Amino acid sequence: MLFAGIAQALSAGKRVCVATPRTDVVLELAPRFQKVFPGIKITALYGGSEGRHEYAQLTITTTHQLLRFYKTFDVMIVDEVDAFPYSIDETLQYAVQQSRKLESSMIYLTATPKKQWQKECRLEKRDYVTIPARYHRHPLPVPQFLWSGNWEKKLTKGRLSTPIKKWVESRLASGKQALIFAPKISAMDKILTILQQLHPLIESVHAEDPERKEKVMKFRNKEFPILLTTTILERGVTVPNIDVAVIGSEDRIFTESALVQIAGRAGRSAEYPTGDVTFFHYGKTEAMLSARSQIVMMNQEGIKKGLIDA
Repeated sequence: MLFAGIAQALSAGKRVCVATPRTDVVLELAPRFQKVFPGIKITALYGGSEGRHEYAQLTITTTHQLLRFYKTFDVMIVDEVDAFPYSIDETLQYAVQQSRKLESSMIYLTATPKKQWQKECRLEKRDYVTIPARYHRHPLPVPQFLWSGNWEKKLTKGRLSTPIKKWVESRLASGKQALIFAPKISAMDKILTILQQLHPLIESVHAEDPERKEKVMKFRNKEFPILLTTTILERGVTVPNIDVAVIGSEDRIFTESALVQIAGRAGRSAEYPTGDVTFFHYGKTEAMLSARSQIVMMNQEGIKKGLIDA
């Protein structure tokens, strides 16, 4: 989506910055950009990264690192603009503005714009472009809802709800990798103990995990069949051929935007454009229904605009 515009800017000698709230996304994007622009000096900046003082025509960075720059960039692209902490931190929003040149392009990217922005777009108070389809022209995977009963109560007895267990066993049997989201670390730890009895290489990761980067890399390299995670991996991580499940999707941590982002982990590559997305629940929520409705609506718009080969 970004390559053509960035290529045009780079060929005109402009300095380009792609900023994102999360380190995981920087680590994901940097090698992809380097592969596409092999002749361009690219710097990836995040807490603890090297190369902070190097000049680069293309900079991939966390929004925190932008506090180091002043009127530097000709093109500023902020990815995942609705993500925490950028969405609520005025210091980071200021950092974005003060790091770009007075005359520069400002581009915001989001799959889940906040309601105020949606309203401004409808009223034509904000310039915008809607892209209702992926580059590979396949529809977005639509989540299915599966009732899993009182899964938390079962966990306290060291058992996993039967529908969840069957779903996991099916992925292990077929060799299909899966990303499973849990609402809390405490629940995730209990689920991990049970799942490791099915396969010892199943792993988990969360924001405070010191091996977070390594585990995500190992999952990407197919060293883990299944990775359990919190919402930390709801966005920015691309693994070509995975199914996705949410355990306890009725929990309020799973907002509409979080569920849309989670569903978006499946079917991302042209080689594997489909994937199963299942929301296990103990009662449907408005967020679940709205998330599915939004995905269905985008698919309908993509077909209508001729962007999906239906």
